[in-house]
Amino acid sequence: MEQEAIIEAQGLVKRYGSFSAVNGVSFQVRRGEVFGLLGPNGAGKTTTMEMIEGLRKPDEGRALVAGFDTVTQLDRVKAVIGVQLQSTSLFDLLTVREITEMYASFYKKSVPVGPLLESVNLTEKAKDRVKHLSGGQKQRLAVALALVNDPVAVFLDEPTTGLDPQARRSLWEIVLRLKEQGKTIVLSTHYMDEAHVLCDRICLMDQGKVIALDTPEQLIYNLGADQTIEFQLPAFAEMERERQEQVRAVLRTVPAVTRVEERQEGFVLYAGDLQSALTGLVAAANENGLLLERLSTRTATLEDVFIQMTGRSLRE
Repeated sequence: MEQEAIIEAQGLVKRYGSFSAVNGVSFQVRRGEVFGLLGPNGAGKTTTMEMIEGLRKPDEGRALVAGFDTVTQLDRVKAVIGVQLQSTSLFDLLTVREITEMYASFYKKSVPVGPLLESVNLTEKAKDRVKHLSGGQKQRLAVALALVNDPVAVFLDEPTTGLDPQARRSLWEIVLRLKEQGKTIVLSTHYMDEAHVLCDRICLMDQGKVIALDTPEQLIYNLGADQTIEFQLPAFAEMERERQEQVRAVLRTVPAVTRVEERQEGFVLYAGDLQSALTGLVAAANENGLLLERLSTRTATLEDVFIQMTGRSLRE
């Protein structure tokens, strides 16, 4: 049985002059799931979240959180959400405990500070001033402040940007624990590995629009292949156009290959059967006098999904 929708975005639009930062975004977030907004910088992820949080008023469409309209019932919305902004300004001279207690005082209902700090691994830092925290510790504190009112839905906007790998993993563990506790989480990120690890479903965004929405596994499955072969043909750029077309045709006939992509750094073959495709590629290269360089294989990723749909990398 499908879980009820805690969050609904209905045709959200946000314009700045003639520029549409968000252009008709619609989706639902189910109770207890981690829902990812994945896309490159400038895709409209943060603006979409801010309209759902009630921080920005949409020019068109509406958003509901726990059944409350984020424009006409904003006070009700504020009581049931927790927000970690992309950039959080904290009071540097307060201690971790003091700032958490201050945030708790803003709400009619709040959770005990001690267990909250323990849940984000900040118990030992409770008496430290905020200015003495590392980047990762400040991000964990920002998450704690988002949880202080025991929200129904938690919004995490690019929570691991700029953090080192260990700090990123620490935040991942916190998100997964929140999921175990039944929290509904909306997470924006441009890290494909983060989205794949944490999210039950992913809303892939580009240029203010939703271009795909499904589970990470289904998005990759829809590529038609779960393995990729990457390589370079060093003489390809110098070949005559007719010879280039011949090479492309050869690559498309390699056994088990479902699609061929030509990128600036070389070629990518998508294959359902990696062994058959590799064997066929080497044989085709030998038969046609092609030199394969920097050949490597890997599992298909969400990056491949984005490139297939937009022709660009998530990292651009």
